[in-house]
Amino acid sequence: MDQSDDKKLRLRVRFDYRGESKQGRIFSRWKEGEEIAEEIREQRAILLRNIPIQGVRLEDINTNGEVYIVTDEASGREIAYAPVEFTLETDSIEDVIPFLLRDEFRKVDVLSPSEILLDKYQVERIIYKMNEELRTYRLYLEKRLNSK
Repeated sequence: MDQSDDKKLRLRVRFDYRGESKQGRIFSRWKEGEEIAEEIREQRAILLRNIPIQGVRLEDINTNGEVYIVTDEASGREIAYAPVEFTLETDSIEDVIPFLLRDEFRKVDVLSPSEILLDKYQVERIIYKMNEELRTYRLYLEKRLNSK
């Protein structure tokens, strides 16, 4: 990607943070799940605001989205999700790949530029970065499963 300011990549990314109520409180289950989702959203937004991410500049974080509830098909339980939208700027698509591969990722809007041209080396680096992130995530999952 061209390095001039008019070619910086600006994105609006949406994450939905999951909040599940604890068992045993049938009557207040929805509200409790909503509260948990909101707490997680606020904690993660604070982390995003305060921890610098190499190659990425956060312009705005919006935590005002309405919490919504979905029934999990596998368990039949109701799960609350609290959305967060943030706008970021980066010089390279590679720098945002770790964000776009997170479980809580839901949507991305490219705000600018309207056209992105990549040479073959940039495409190769993007593919490599995606593979590296997926490998790291797989190892993380294997460690979690083996520790149980």
